[in-house]
Amino acid sequence: MAEPGLAVVEVAAADDNTAFAIQELLASQWAIAPADDTTHEPGEPGVRLRCFLDLRQPPDV
Repeated sequence: MAEPGLAVVEVAAADDNTAFAIQELLASQWAIAPADDTTHEPGEPGVRLRCFLDLRQPPDV
């Protein structure tokens, strides 16, 4: 992302529940575009989740 205050966050976690818990933690602090699902690379442990943060805006609480 080419604008200050915007970030792409990729979470590497052991399982889906952990990845989504981290996403929820991020959402409690910043406005985010949440991910609906995780990805898993065959032969690799764990999952990945990518979400987008807008650090310029407060969270939608």
